[in-house]
Amino acid sequence: MRDLQELFRNNRRWAERILRSDRRFFDKLARQQSPRYLWIGCSDSRVPANEIVGLLPGELFVHRNIGNLVVHSDLNCLSVIQFGVEVLKVRHIIVCGHYGCSGVRAALMKERHGLVDNWLRHIQDVRNEHERRLRAVRSRARLVDRLCELNVLEQVANVCRTSIVEDCWARGQPLTVHGWIYGIHDGLLRDLGFTAGSLAAAARGYRRAITVSGKRSPRAAAGG
Repeated sequence: MRDLQELFRNNRRWAERILRSDRRFFDKLARQQSPRYLWIGCSDSRVPANEIVGLLPGELFVHRNIGNLVVHSDLNCLSVIQFGVEVLKVRHIIVCGHYGCSGVRAALMKERHGLVDNWLRHIQDVRNEHERRLRAVRSRARLVDRLCELNVLEQVANVCRTSIVEDCWARGQPLTVHGWIYGIHDGLLRDLGFTAGSLAAAARGYRRAITVSGKRSPRAAAGG
């Protein structure tokens, strides 16, 4: 219980710090949320969405799961996307993976962990889809990171293929989908070069990003 009390103390200090910079912050936050961004990321505790992009509560709508997956039968993820697009009118959906992802490693190495194996099967499908590209990678660590990149690109494509995003683009609502990856080793984001604001752009962007991502090093300079 002592550990939990520390969390309450941290919360009070955090709230006081926010109020020192803006006395009306929580009053404004209680009245509405109007984020411009929907973040679909991994549940990994080392990847705190708001913090790594420097945004306050209310500025980033977030969905997280193991492996930052977008599965067309996952009503949780689809509901978040629909609410973000149709109610909050977000302008950007960011799918963000991270290097060294344990879920990706487990799927790549065919490790068995129980119930989660069924979820990670979706990453195994990505591995199987790109088996030829992955065979060309010699280093074990780089192999995991390469699959992390490919997994992000596949999930961006899955977002673009949802009926929610297709309908959004069909009615002319502005929305852009992006694929990023985060380096836990240096705290920096990298743009994987897959950005789409239409179905046609999604198809072109996917093909280009798959090719280019194979030439990128996880230790390369961040950008995007």
